[in-house]
Amino acid sequence: MLTPGSFFDLADSPCGDLFTGCAHVWEPLKKLKAYIDARTEPTFRHVCLTDGVPLDSPYVFFNGKLRNARECIITYGDTSRGGLSVWENGQILEGASVIMGGAVIVGRNIRIGRGVLIESGAMVKAPAIIGDYSEIRQGAYLRGYCLIGRRCVVGHTTEVKHSIFLDDAKAGHFAYIGDSILGANVNLGAGTKFANLRFLPGTIIVRTPQGAVDTGLKKLGAILGDRVQTGCNSVTSPGTLIGPDSFLMPNVTAPSGAHPRKSVIR
Repeated sequence: MLTPGSFFDLADSPCGDLFTGCAHVWEPLKKLKAYIDARTEPTFRHVCLTDGVPLDSPYVFFNGKLRNARECIITYGDTSRGGLSVWENGQILEGASVIMGGAVIVGRNIRIGRGVLIESGAMVKAPAIIGDYSEIRQGAYLRGYCLIGRRCVVGHTTEVKHSIFLDDAKAGHFAYIGDSILGANVNLGAGTKFANLRFLPGTIIVRTPQGAVDTGLKKLGAILGDRVQTGCNSVTSPGTLIGPDSFLMPNVTAPSGAHPRKSVIR
């Protein structure tokens, strides 16, 4: 089965409607641009930011407005557990998000949830959606059309492009995720890379026991079901689908095609 329901439990997902009506699990990627465009608007119109220039100080995003945080007291706890706290004039700003000085914002259509932390050195290109209590760490690069769920981590020198992170997905270190979907509670080991483009011209073909299926996509990285884990320095070939509760072992390249639930790819 190659349906979204075979890979993900979407009952509590805030982006579950993106998967509605999709016969194949990769089809949400075809709708992702329109989905994000319809749900983002200029966020930073209240302050003067220059595209591509690092912020000169930390900013707080609270009640729909971005403002300088020089006079705020910020405690940097575990972001995914609501540990980020912002105080101003003795009062806590419940659910405030923080963009640290040195972060780079390009474009204005970036939707930021509650309790989000964007660290120094991260670059976020619009459009993008970053869900509640997620963390964009130092050196991370969101290249546009990124849908990041709740309590997610985009880690140090991790690049994400035109991809979906469902809730609690984590790519903590040195990863590349392009044209891909990470299910809930997926964890990528350091150095995981998703190849998303064939050497030869043409669309990505997914091979299954029932036969080959043409995705119609020229670029398709990996789709990892809920709770999949990858080891350090693992690689997936274009069009790799890994079922829930599976393991991709360290230093292994997963071949293209559909791998069933509870696979151990060595």
